[in-house]
Amino acid sequence: MEHLTRLSLPHNRLTKIPPSIANLVNLEILNLFNNAIEELPTSISSLNKLRIFNVGMNRLDALPRGFGSFPVLEVLDITYNNISEEESLPGNFFMLESLRALYMGDNDFEVLSPLIKNLKNLQILSLRDNDLIILPREIGELTRLRELHLQGNRLELLPPEISNLDLMSQRSCLRLECNPWQQIIADQLLLGTSHVLDMLKNDSYKFLYQRYLSTGSQPPPKNFEAKNRKISRKREVA
Repeated sequence: MEHLTRLSLPHNRLTKIPPSIANLVNLEILNLFNNAIEELPTSISSLNKLRIFNVGMNRLDALPRGFGSFPVLEVLDITYNNISEEESLPGNFFMLESLRALYMGDNDFEVLSPLIKNLKNLQILSLRDNDLIILPREIGELTRLRELHLQGNRLELLPPEISNLDLMSQRSCLRLECNPWQQIIADQLLLGTSHVLDMLKNDSYKFLYQRYLSTGSQPPPKNFEAKNRKISRKREVA
């Protein structure tokens, strides 16, 4: 089926994807949402025409070596897996410069690499319901970003550079709820996200943030109970 451009296999019980998927050289859309896939073949990164790839709601602990080789990938959804950045993302992941939307919610990320700045065309970044304790300052270099979803993490403060982004226009979205914010952010969030962004520009906040980084305080605890309830944590019983 070399001429196939779209393959949609959501809501099945697939546990493996064969390496021979690389033979679908004209594939542009691949939907594997809601299966039981625990590992992707390294050969999948040779699908040079792939534009949309949805592998959300599976059981992935990591992405295969070379995964960042897709030259025209625009939308990547890895929501609701068990991926954390520590040895889970391949070295070239942040070379996906064609990406416009990256959905990484409901995983186990505690930190995000400063290399996120390389995704220059990113317009949507979803990091909701992870374990993030801090964001890299470099996120402020994503000048095309219009949606940033940070709800349900372990964040206490935001890097001041986020105020450089255009997240308050009519078509923009910034979600911050359900984090253990320090009082200075919690108070402004009651007034609205625009008040938070305005505060990030203040020199007094920048000083507070720098002091926060230098103290190395203990991060808020993980919600292990909620994580262990995830379907992606479960394994099939033989």
